Amino acid sequence: MTALFTLLPDAVTTVDADSKQAILQRLAERFGAVYSLDPSLVLERIEEREKLGSTGFGRGVAIPHARIPDLNRPVGAFLRLTSPVAFDAADGMPVSMVFGLLSPETAGAAHLHALAAISRLMRDEAMHRALGDAPSAEALYGLLSNSIEKDAA
Repeated sequence: MTALFTLLPDAVTTVDADSKQAILQRLAERFGAVYSLDPSLVLERIEEREKLGSTGFGRGVAIPHARIPDLNRPVGAFLRLTSPVAFDAADGMPVSMVFGLLSPETAGAAHLHALAAISRLMRDEAMHRALGDAPSAEALYGLLSNSIEKDAA
């Protein structure tokens, strides 16, 4: 079985951001650079979704997501912030980890399954701690890619 979404090594990084808007901008730029997408379209779609309600998941995690035209399969990006940022999360906590997901416009169930997998991953206490403690983007990617592959098995 294949993974529910693609996560490339360059899509995982640590960034500095001082506002929710700056986080969404960095996320859109990362998706654009890594997956050859139009960052302005990505930002527009993520902002549209954010207007429906904050994707601040709780426990310092946000999962911004959107559907994008001309995408073949769901793709992800992970940002660890250098310092926590207010994100209108359900629990009121600032966010320090952002897991973005983009799916094809027609990916109904696939989008929901990928979101559910990310949600499970980010709720896992040991994983949450390990991601917070990882010393580098490479270590973050290793943790995430191993878990994503396990979830697909």
